[in-house]
Amino acid sequence: MSKKTIAVTSFALFSLFFGAGNLILPPQLGFKSGDLWWLVAIGFCLSAVLIPILGILAHAKLQGTMFDFAQKVSPTFSLVYCYIIYAISIALPSPRTASVTHEMAIQPIWNSSSLLTSIIYFALVYVFVVNRSKILDVIGKFLTPGILIVLLLIIGAAIFNIDFNFGAAEFKNPFTHGVLEGYQTFDAIGAVVVGGVIIISINIKDTKASYETKKSLIRKAGWFAGLGLFLIYAGLILTGALFGNSFDADVSRTALLSGISLKTWGNTATLLLSILVSLACFTTAVGIVTGTADFIKGRFNDSKRAYVITAIIGCVLGVLMGQFNVGYIIAVAIPALMFIYPITIVLILLNVVPEQYASPKIFKWVVLTTIVFSIPDFLGSIGYGDVIASFTSWIPLREYHMGWVLPALVVFVLGNFSQQNRE
Repeated sequence: MSKKTIAVTSFALFSLFFGAGNLILPPQLGFKSGDLWWLVAIGFCLSAVLIPILGILAHAKLQGTMFDFAQKVSPTFSLVYCYIIYAISIALPSPRTASVTHEMAIQPIWNSSSLLTSIIYFALVYVFVVNRSKILDVIGKFLTPGILIVLLLIIGAAIFNIDFNFGAAEFKNPFTHGVLEGYQTFDAIGAVVVGGVIIISINIKDTKASYETKKSLIRKAGWFAGLGLFLIYAGLILTGALFGNSFDADVSRTALLSGISLKTWGNTATLLLSILVSLACFTTAVGIVTGTADFIKGRFNDSKRAYVITAIIGCVLGVLMGQFNVGYIIAVAIPALMFIYPITIVLILLNVVPEQYASPKIFKWVVLTTIVFSIPDFLGSIGYGDVIASFTSWIPLREYHMGWVLPALVVFVLGNFSQQNRE
């Protein structure tokens, strides 16, 4: 694979990851973290960069679909998991991209209705999705460079023109808060969705590429995209921290990003931000709808009709859900994320480790343990935290909403120890 191919694939992968949440979440994290912005940034990048890129590396190894991620648990579990992931993706993060685009890019200029924005937005998404073979090149060659240029202009203006005076941190546990906020980017879920999009796009473009060639390409593209995401996230969090004393404490995520842009680029900010938001959100929506349509097409014997129908359903759902404001969509997403995100992280990690440490039995035990110990966090996110507190207080890291981590790790280690002794 040529350097150009690697660059285009890296850009496309970055852009498919970088969407609404990736843009509006980091600045507010920095704004509320003050001089502890770096600790928040490490936590955020752990869940929003490292885990997703490991997901891409797992795709490079498997070179199949999302179904292969959980197949070792059982085919039935894998199928249910896939449908849940795709349902969440087209019902929450995809519509959120339209909602953010309307609030930050369209309404400030034209003051039009959110319904009109969503209809036009998802009509364009549909055009891209049905022209499946051109997605990688168009996003990688044209759209991503535009996103990066505008991002660097905003971050650079803040870092080089603003005094390094940080406010007080609002978070009691900044690292943990960063990790949990990284859940809201949906990037671990995005990794298992858009990784499949990248693989299918490569297969369409070069039908003769060998397994090792594709593996090398996807790995390199994953690491380059991860480096780009890390630098942009750290820059946005630092930018938010630098403006810690410039806005009201209860400023919304979208208002904060708009305010920062206005303070750094003045009258030009509205245009720059409109371009940035529109491109970043649009490419992510295209990736989500395409990934969902690819999966359904595969389940129906490569039926083009199934692909088109799924694309239409995904876009219609995007229009309907896109009528809600960004804050509401983020709030609705929390319970789903507290349950499905740990399972996704564990599946990614199990697919990355060497085969001898990830037998089907290990998959079953670790995933089951993760499901059981994720239930308290899920119940807490829907208002039952106090009810179950007396039963779950003994779980390590429970107060940080990561009660599943140590039990899953212990089961992984003991399971492998037991298997090696039997051999």
